[in-house]
Amino acid sequence: MGLIRTIWPSPFEVDKTAYFETLENALFMKILVATEKPFAKAAVDGIRKIVEDAGYEFALLEKYTDKADLLAAVKDVDGLIIRSDKVTAEVVDAAEKLKIVVRAGAGYDNVDLAACTAKGIVVMNTPGQNSNAVAELVVCMMIYMSRNQLTPEAGKEVSGKRLGIQAYGNVGRIVARYGKGLGMKVAAYDPFVAPAVFEADGVEMVDSLDKLYETSDFLSLHIPATDQTRKSIGYDLLTKMPKGAVLVNTARKEVIDEEGLIKAMEERPDLKYITDIAADSQALMNEKFGKRVFATSKKMGAQTAEANINAGLAAANQIVDFFKTGNRKFQVNK
Repeated sequence: MGLIRTIWPSPFEVDKTAYFETLENALFMKILVATEKPFAKAAVDGIRKIVEDAGYEFALLEKYTDKADLLAAVKDVDGLIIRSDKVTAEVVDAAEKLKIVVRAGAGYDNVDLAACTAKGIVVMNTPGQNSNAVAELVVCMMIYMSRNQLTPEAGKEVSGKRLGIQAYGNVGRIVARYGKGLGMKVAAYDPFVAPAVFEADGVEMVDSLDKLYETSDFLSLHIPATDQTRKSIGYDLLTKMPKGAVLVNTARKEVIDEEGLIKAMEERPDLKYITDIAADSQALMNEKFGKRVFATSKKMGAQTAEANINAGLAAANQIVDFFKTGNRKFQVNK
């Protein structure tokens, strides 16, 4: 009963019928993990323990291939944990009891925020939990492209090259640290980050995107997909890059103007593009540009056991804390 006392007053202080109805509802709170791309088993086991230790029911939907399965599963749940799964207006409408959605990861453009807000559903992300995994992938991608996708022909070293970082958040800062560890000269652009942060990290603060692109042998993208950023990376910026430059995208495919990218690569046979999110025109680019482009077969940024566990457990803890205390620290729909 200790858990219940943290949420509700004594039954003698409120109407008894209403109190026990609320108590009954709480005891049957249901939390669903819905992941078409499953968490690691250790993460699922950890989430289950957190949910059940809090006194809530745990439900799991994995590797579903039909949206109807998700619509049926969310019908009676109070909390929902997802990865890259899409929570559309249709899903929101189907979830009659839903109170909170937590996206296990930083990006949340796969959730219809407006639909959730309209129904009073809180949406959260788990910032920072996948950051190291994504940053390590950036390093892997830079080396992979500088070594010509590990084919026998001579490649280049990344040491001594200039690394530009667009958006200096959790991932960007780790990328900067790893870049410096590899002997790279690191600069970043982010108008929302205080100069003192760059100074503390020993990273050059660039005052314009044009300058960042003009001076980066490798350019790592970490911007979200918003109305301001969609298709913002295209021909004009890419053709400013130095000879032999590589654009590394572990952010979102939507931030790339694909027509502009293709045009730039047609005019600049020295440019390269590697992405963790295959472009809509990826097959065309593979055919046109060969080893100058590469896309992972499926988004791999957070595909480590550690990131799985960190993000999954964080999501579960945030849901439990929300129901216990009302904590909305990581809410993204205000």
